[in-house]
Order: sequence, then C-alpha cells, then structure tokens
Amino acid sequence: MPQLSGTISPTSPLNSADYNPVDHLNAIFSHPSSLSSIAKTSDALHTYQNELDEEIEALTRHQSVSDVESVKRIRAAKDDLAELFPKVEDVRARAMQTEEAITEMTADIKRLDNTKKNLTLSMTALKRLQMLTTAYEQLRGLSSSRQYKECAQLLQAVIQLMAHFKSYRSIDQIATLGRNVSDLQREMLEQVCEDFEVTFAKAEVSQRRGILAEACLVMDALGDNARSRLITWYCNTQLREYRQVFRGNEEAGSLDNISRRYAWFRRMLKTYDDEHAVMFPANWRMNEMLANAFCEGTRDDFKNILSRSIRRDDGLSLDVDLLLSCLQETLDFEHSLERRFNNASRASIDTVSSDSEKAPVFSQAISEAFEPYLSVWVEAQDKKLSTMIPQYRQQPPKPPDEDFSPQMVVPSSIELFNFYRLTLAQCAKLSTGARLVELCKVFAKYLDQYAQQVLLFYVSERSSGQTPSKIPQLEDTILVLNTADYCFNTCTQLEEKIRGRIEEGYKAMVDLQSQADAFMGIASATVRALVRRVEVDIERTWREMRNTGWSKMEMVGDQSSWVAEMLQNIKRRSTEVLGMLHKQQYARAFCDNLVDSVANAFIVSIFQCKPISEVGAEQMLLDSYALKKGFEDLLNINAKPNTPSPAGYIKRVNQSMSRLDPILKTLQVRPSPPEALVQAYLIHIADRSETNFRKILDLKGLRKQDQSHLLELFQAHRASSRNEKLPQTSALLSPLAVSGTSAGGVGGPTIASGLGNLSSAATLSTSNLPTRFDPSTFGSAIMNAARDGVDRLGTPTLGSTPSQTPSGATSPPTQQQSSAAGRASFEIPTPGGMGTTNLNENLRNIGKFFKRDIGGLGGRFGSGSKVADEAG
Repeated sequence: MPQLSGTISPTSPLNSADYNPVDHLNAIFSHPSSLSSIAKTSDALHTYQNELDEEIEALTRHQSVSDVESVKRIRAAKDDLAELFPKVEDVRARAMQTEEAITEMTADIKRLDNTKKNLTLSMTALKRLQMLTTAYEQLRGLSSSRQYKECAQLLQAVIQLMAHFKSYRSIDQIATLGRNVSDLQREMLEQVCEDFEVTFAKAEVSQRRGILAEACLVMDALGDNARSRLITWYCNTQLREYRQVFRGNEEAGSLDNISRRYAWFRRMLKTYDDEHAVMFPANWRMNEMLANAFCEGTRDDFKNILSRSIRRDDGLSLDVDLLLSCLQETLDFEHSLERRFNNASRASIDTVSSDSEKAPVFSQAISEAFEPYLSVWVEAQDKKLSTMIPQYRQQPPKPPDEDFSPQMVVPSSIELFNFYRLTLAQCAKLSTGARLVELCKVFAKYLDQYAQQVLLFYVSERSSGQTPSKIPQLEDTILVLNTADYCFNTCTQLEEKIRGRIEEGYKAMVDLQSQADAFMGIASATVRALVRRVEVDIERTWREMRNTGWSKMEMVGDQSSWVAEMLQNIKRRSTEVLGMLHKQQYARAFCDNLVDSVANAFIVSIFQCKPISEVGAEQMLLDSYALKKGFEDLLNINAKPNTPSPAGYIKRVNQSMSRLDPILKTLQVRPSPPEALVQAYLIHIADRSETNFRKILDLKGLRKQDQSHLLELFQAHRASSRNEKLPQTSALLSPLAVSGTSAGGVGGPTIASGLGNLSSAATLSTSNLPTRFDPSTFGSAIMNAARDGVDRLGTPTLGSTPSQTPSGATSPPTQQQSSAAGRASFEIPTPGGMGTTNLNENLRNIGKFFKRDIGGLGGRFGSGSKVADEAG
C-alpha cells in the first residue's frame, strides 16, 4: 500500500508502465478489515495527483524559457557564419594571387635547371661514348697481342659501358659500335680456347702457364657461358685417355680392375695440383668439376658392366664378394673425394651457417650404380643365415663349461643379433633404401626360424635313437624363457635402429613386431611348461581328492589331508622355479597361471566327485579357502618374511578361486524344500539354463524321478519378472557336462578347454586322461600345441575372445588347457607346407595375449634386461 503522507515511493506500482489499477486496489484492500482506510487512501491519492500537476507545470515553464534561449543562440550563430564566409573567400583569393606571383618569379629558374640537367646528361653520355670507343680500340690491340691481363680489365669496362648504351640502340652509330664489341668478344673467346687447345696439344703447359692463367681472367669477364665452355673442354681433354683405356678394353674396364680406375684419377688430381691448378681461378673449383665428370662417366661404365654381368649367357652369376669389394672401394673413394673437396674453400662469407647447411657432394656419386644389384648381397646374407640356424639347433642351450645363472641366455641368440648388427651397419653404408627393406625381411624370416627351430626345439621332446624321449631340464626351460625375453626386447631395438637409418619413404615397411610377438609366444609356452611341472607334482593329490567319499560325510572338520599335501608340493616346486626367475613379470605370470590351473582342476574334480552331499560341498568350500589362503603368499615365497604380496596378485587369486564358490554354495543347499535349491541356483549360478540346472541336480546325486518337481519349480521361477534379466546360460557351467559315473571311478565329466571366462572351443574328456603323467609326451606337447592350435596352450585361437583379468588384461591359460597339452600326444600337421606359417601365427597370437596380460602387472613389460649385447 502506498504511503498515505502523499509521498509515493519510486518503486510504487503507480510508477509502473503497465500499471493496472484493479490489481493495485485488490492488493491494497486485500481484507475486509482494510476497508476502513478508504478515506485515507483517497486523500493520499489526491495529494499525489496535485503534486504531479505542480511538477508538470514547473517543468513546462522551465522548458518554455529554455526554448527561447536556444532560439536566440541559433540566430547568433547564423549571424556569425554569415560574417565568416566572406572572410574565408577573401583569404582564398589572396592565396591564389600569391601563388601566381611566385610561379611567375620562378619560371625562369626552372627552365635553367632543366637546361643544366640535360646538358649534364649529354656531356656524361658523350664522355662515356668517348671512353667506350677508346677502350674498344685499345682492347682490339691488346687482344691481337695476347695481353690477356690488361684485356680482362678493359673487357669488363667495355661490357659495363655497353650496358649503359642499351637504351641508345636506335642510333646507328651506337648500334654499329655494339655489334663491333660483340664480334670482338666472340673473337677473344675463340682465341683463348685456341690458345688452350694448342698449348695442351703441344704439351707446353709449363711454359705458357702464366698466359693461360691470364686468359682465364678474360673468360671470367666474358661470363658464365664462356667459363662453362672452357671447363667442359678441360674435363673432356683430361678424361679422354681414361675413357679410351677403360671403355675400349674389356679387361681393363672390368670390375676386377676397379682399383686401377681410382688410381688413375688420383694421379690425374696430382697432375692437376702440380701443373694446372695455378692456371684456373680458385672460385672455378676446376678440380671438383673434374672429379664430378670422372664420377659421372665411371658411374655409367659400372651400370653397363653390372647389367652385362647379370645377363651373362655362361650361367655364372655375379660374384658377391667381388661386388662387395668393388662397392667398398668405391665408397672409400667417394669418402676421400668428399673429405678433399668439402673444405673451407667452398664456404660462404657466413662460414658457420654454410658449414652446417653443406650437403655431401660425392655421396653415392658412383656407388649409385651398385644399388639395383645389392639384392645379390642380400641373398648372400640369406644363405649365410640359412646355414647358421641348423648349427644353433645342434648346440646345447648352455655351454658345458659354464655354470647356470638365472640371468643367462642361450649364447646363439647373442651371436645371431651380433651378426644382425654388423650386417645392418654394412648395409646402411651401401644402401638406405629398398635393399635395406629387403634385408629387414631377411632378418624377420630368420628370427621366425630361430624361434621355431631353436628355442621351441630346446623345450620340446628330443629323442636319441632307441632311448626314451627326454623332457627339457628346468635350467634349459629358464634359459629359453630368458632368451625369448631378450629376443623380444632386441627385436624392438633392431626395428628402431633400422627405422633410424632407412630413408623416410621406406620407414613404414620396417616391421618386426610380429617376430617380437612370436618370441613372446615362446615365453608364454615356457611359463606354461613351468606350471606343468607343478601339475605333475600334485596329480596324486587330485586323485586322492577324487577318491574321497564326499557323499558320505557327516560333518565338516578341518581342511582335508590332501590340501596340506598339495600346498606342500606346490610351494616346494614353486620355490625352485621362482628362485630361477630373475624378472618379477615372469614370476607373477607363473603364479597367476598356477593359481588358474589349480582353480580349473578343482572345478574338474568337483564334477568327478559325483554325488556330493551338502556336508561334502561345505568341506570342499573350506578346502578351497585353505588353498586360496596358501596361494596368497606364493609370489613372495623366496622373499623376506612378512613381505606383503602385491594387491593386484591378491585380487587375481581371489578372482580365480572365487569361481568355485557359486557351484559349491549351490551344492550346499538341501533339495528340500525345493524352492530353496531353485532360489540358491538363481542367486549363485544366475542363469536361466535348464541344462545347467540339471547338472547341479546330477552332482547332488538326485534321481531322475526326484528331479521333475525341481525342474518345474525352476521353470516357474525363471519365468518370473524378477529373473527375466538373467543371462540365458552361465559361462561357468555351460562348458561342463556330467557323466553317469560315481566318485573315484575312471569315468568323469566332459569339460571344454575353456572354463569360466575362457574359450569353449573344444572338449576334453577326463575319461581319456591317464592315471599317471607320461613324461615322454611332455616336451613335444608344448611345441605341438603351438603348431596344432593356440587354444591347446590356453590362449584363444584366431577369432576367439580371450578372458579378462580384473584390470582388463588377458587371462593366461588355465590348468586344464595346459594339462591337455601336457597329457595329450598328437602329430605336427604340416599339410601343403603350411605348418611353418600356422606355427608363426600361433606363436604370435600367444605372444600378443601373454604380453597384454603381463602388461597389467605393473611396469613396462620387457624392460630391465641385464643382457648387454643388443642389436645396433
């Protein structure tokens, strides 16, 4: 409500542009009790109206007075402007009069200045014309008397004066004089060339050296064309004998006599330095021009010779040793030329910048001819490497006279990469283009062969006559693992070295990553071989577990006896293995693989122990917790006491062993009431598969007639809205199938090679497993598994999906997968010669997954190698 004193606030609704009186009145008289103030409100409004009227009247009076004053000021301004315009016109008229007077006064001075300028120009032109005429006459006389030193000075003056008279060519006398000067220049050019030809023809260079040196000054004055003509003549004259000797005689021009070519030119350069260098100005660089001409001619000769050698009809190929010898001698010769001519005489005024920007002049000036034929040399390196690989295969992994060290690698790997380093250095001197790409492909080819034929051979079965096959010793397996890691690191360094030396356009063609992955596949295979040694030790404890009467247990006690024995065997063998692994990455990989192996073997054994009572399932769960607790300290078994295990490893152990929990916790639930068992399955197994539910019922040993009601309840519960989002099938149970055999029997379940998160590509029947491990099949199984399919070593084959660790890394192979490789014996498939290619692909595939898995362990994979010998 407005103030009733008559003063209205500026924020009052009365001052609003969109004022609504009805709304305002409703706001003031919002309650019946406020109607008593109508009179006071009316008085306040009348008072405010009167105040507004007075204010409007005052403003109107003030505005009227202001309008009158403004009109007066405008009239005064117009009067002032009327007076100003005539004054401005008067000033402009007087300025124009002043300008006309000054122009009349200075007109005569301007005419005199122009006359003086024209007179000066005419006198200068006449004087220069007189100088040109005089210099021309003197030049003719000096030219006829061969006074070349004076001729050079006068010739420069004549040329400069003629340049001044170019704009006067329309005058006949000037045009005639210009033609006479041009004729005189041509005569002097021919005269100097004739003097050089006659002097060299008569062998009078030493007697007329001074005259010829002065004649070169004349050629300098005549310009670039004249100088180029003399340089070309001199080079052709000096190299005429060389071309006659080495092009006209097939024996002298052969590659066998390449040293004679370079010796001849060195003598030519010595002759130039002793007799001819004083004749030519230093800025002509005549010796360098001579060297360029020699290199061009020699390069063409070599191209023809090499082309004829390749197309020989007698069946003899180009001698590689001769080719390399000639190329090396050529490179040395080019280097000597570069060292001789790349000196301070070629530097500009800014010596520092010119030296830094100076490009090689004679690099590949002749050796370019050898470039297309270096493939012969690359083929020679290929043949040499093809003989080295079988030799390496016959050598023992460790020299007999050396003691084993955890950091030791197979000596042949160091020798191979040392050969690569020397060969690369030699090839980089010869070519940094296509031939280096070819050499890189040869390197890749024999790296693959070294991985297959040497390293895999060391960890595979090796028979000797009628004696039984021997599995590789633990030291040999560790050596192969160290060597595979060393080769992996050195492959990467070798690739970087080649990329650093090869031309830019070929860098994309350099790729040794596939070979590095193949070596990582070897490392993966050796880690699994180490795990297999532990599996052999604990095979008896698994049999003890399977022979236990799990359906007859009446109460849960302490951990089973087989658990303590298994942990003892695992720790005993792991202590030995981990003590030989000097890299933490591989120790972690060994432990991860071992834990996964035991977890998967436990799952297999569960399905072999049918039937299992609720108490038996509870005892199995207790045993699995005891194993998990024992595995937590496995990685630090050789470390100081109380050393904590890495958190990532603990997480990996928990994840691997926790795959047992859903099965065992479901088996712990009694079938009565039936809803409890169905609900437990939907909670723990968490899928909607009736087939998998039947597997649980079979494990519990329920009869077929007792299963029908449970199956009906399962179908009803899985169809409910609460369970409709569950997956159709479980990744844990789907690969498993239960056979109708009781615990402790020879029969057992059929499981896929992938358990849990692993691939379920193939199946493995435990009924085919032998009761004891056959060592004769162990060594060959590793190599055969790589050849026969990567999934046999636990890594998915091409096109399959690897399992993931909690950190996102790929899971290493599991126990059942590596067990399948260790227990089975199969032939090496090599149809149509494709065995090597398949092996390459499989090894690379193993290496990629293994490297990805190791990469999640912390730190850069493959770093920290203590082997000093590296490629490059």
